[in-house]
Amino acid sequence: MKTKRHAKIIELINQYEIETQEELAQRLIEAGFNVTQATISRDIRELKLSKVAGHNGRQKYISLASPDNGITDKYTRVLQDGFVSRQMATDIVVIKTVSGMAMAVAAALDAMDIPGIVGSIAGDDTIFCAIHSEEETYKVMEIIDKVVANKY
Repeated sequence: MKTKRHAKIIELINQYEIETQEELAQRLIEAGFNVTQATISRDIRELKLSKVAGHNGRQKYISLASPDNGITDKYTRVLQDGFVSRQMATDIVVIKTVSGMAMAVAAALDAMDIPGIVGSIAGDDTIFCAIHSEEETYKVMEIIDKVVANKY
């Protein structure tokens, strides 16, 4: 049942711009699934869903999980849509994002598996990316710049 529900969730978020857990739960109930808020919350975590700006200016769920490793169109779009600026602080890259987008951008960066990034911590509009070394920090910033400029 869980596998079918997860498949339906992915189908729904690809078909509709779903903004809230309540809206997702309602769509699932309409599709014949008996779900609670706790189930939806757990499914969102397991499916690695995140929110990005939709076409109508509201937030919507998207799936950041992908079977392939590397930089895909999905991740680059999230980075491009949320990116505002970046700055180096020795072996940390501080990335500023559009308000509310830091977690989605950080998840996209993690999924991109950029060499040198040890991990990311995100707030509302700021991400701290820990880098292995100061030398690698320059390489990471160069990759981020290329992705944002759509030249990667």
